[in-house]
Amino acid sequence: MKQQLKIYYTSDVHGYLFPTNYADTQEKDMGLLKCMPNFQKDENTLIIDGGDMLQGSALATYCQAHPEEGFPQATVLNQAGYDFVTLGNHDVNYGTSYLYQYLDALQATCVCENILDKSTNTKKFPWTIKTVANGLRVGIVGVVTEYITVWEKADNIKDITIADPFIAAKQALEEMKPQVDLTICIYHGGFERDVKSGKLLSKTRENIGYKICEELDFDLLLTGHQHLLIEGQLLHGTYVVQPSSNALNYFEIDIEKTNNTIDITASVGKPSAVPESDLVNELKPLEAKVQSFLDQAIGKLDSDALASDKLEMALHGSPVIELIGAIQLQASNAQITVVSLANTSPGFHKEVTMRDVIATYPYTNQLITLNITGAQLKEVVDKNMDYFSLDKQNKVNISTHYLYPKIEHYHFDFFVGIDYTIDLCQKAGKRVTELRYNNQPIKDTDEFTIALSDYRASGGGGFKTYLECPVLNEGAEEIVGLIVAYIQAKEEIVVPKNMNYKINHSCAQEG
Repeated sequence: MKQQLKIYYTSDVHGYLFPTNYADTQEKDMGLLKCMPNFQKDENTLIIDGGDMLQGSALATYCQAHPEEGFPQATVLNQAGYDFVTLGNHDVNYGTSYLYQYLDALQATCVCENILDKSTNTKKFPWTIKTVANGLRVGIVGVVTEYITVWEKADNIKDITIADPFIAAKQALEEMKPQVDLTICIYHGGFERDVKSGKLLSKTRENIGYKICEELDFDLLLTGHQHLLIEGQLLHGTYVVQPSSNALNYFEIDIEKTNNTIDITASVGKPSAVPESDLVNELKPLEAKVQSFLDQAIGKLDSDALASDKLEMALHGSPVIELIGAIQLQASNAQITVVSLANTSPGFHKEVTMRDVIATYPYTNQLITLNITGAQLKEVVDKNMDYFSLDKQNKVNISTHYLYPKIEHYHFDFFVGIDYTIDLCQKAGKRVTELRYNNQPIKDTDEFTIALSDYRASGGGGFKTYLECPVLNEGAEEIVGLIVAYIQAKEEIVVPKNMNYKINHSCAQEG
């Protein structure tokens, strides 16, 4: 007996419904509204999303700030006919109450096995079985990276527990397998090893996709989180895929079960034209409000503070870093501040708009002030230099660990308020050759106040030293709000020049 199933799969859409990245007004080949016309659904088809839908785009930000607009993400998913979703780490950025409102508006079933109700210790979104028209019984479980507990504000997840995703997936598989013909795990997480070579990429528990394939035997593993396009392949007997972020693409997966044999193939789908439809017409007024909000002028600078090439900025600094650093120092009254930019951060034009601010700083981070010793400060500055690598000619490059399996330019920091000199020719731990505050050498026993994002303060990016630092002020306002308030407060902002650091990479050749 032959039974067939088609799956359309998206993940990490981040609220990008329309074909725009919101950095400008030009139409792009992206957005869920450009993908969904290609979904040809029948009674033997499932449409699934892998999480991170509620945060990321300007539209998502606008809707969170204007609850009267509801959840256009749910509207689009409902119209497309999504059957199942799991949750991503960014889906709780606005708290679980906001998440539950979204799920109430969503017709799809949420499966996320390792999210438990804290008061009862029971599963909030347990695995389920879907029997399609041809009789194929499909077992579906979802899990999310446990690193939510590392990154997220405690108040945003106070009513839930995030359990170990591997244990949750394993138990669910054991329970469902005798009852179904096909097993699917939707995992909002990626791979800790290269899926081709098996080379270890990360020693943390943030991503465990390889472990799931190696030790469990799901038929299909739908992954996300890393924003890395992984075209369909078998990995230890489990078929795996991962789409890019922001609805730049999606997967069309064809499954055929003949007796006890399961064949799976997948192709990458690309966005197409957005046809005129009742749905698009319904959403256009909201999109117009978002664009109008982004074009709103908020202030003036004495010159452009635009970002440049990532490596060039990391080596020599940037006006946009100087400006954000000055804002964070004023807001926190700290002696030192840490600034990091998103993977795509265009910077601020002389005439600053909300588009500049949100495109440059898209995160929901808050500013936290810690107490840090001179020794700890030296540790984090040195660890930050992992961003660089030297080739045989001593040419400096961005380390591949920051580019693959996930692009992570946001894990490089700029330190404003201190002067420092780096020698990339030295070993890790010895690369900081000079560290000064107010032109005085910093001693290991000195103490300072340092302001940084709550994400970095939580150890995000491998900066575990910050977890040892006492919290002095937890902050109450998002950094985006601080940026807007600072620029609005003056008739014209003079872009400061406060950063002073040197990175040397001219190593003496042997022989």
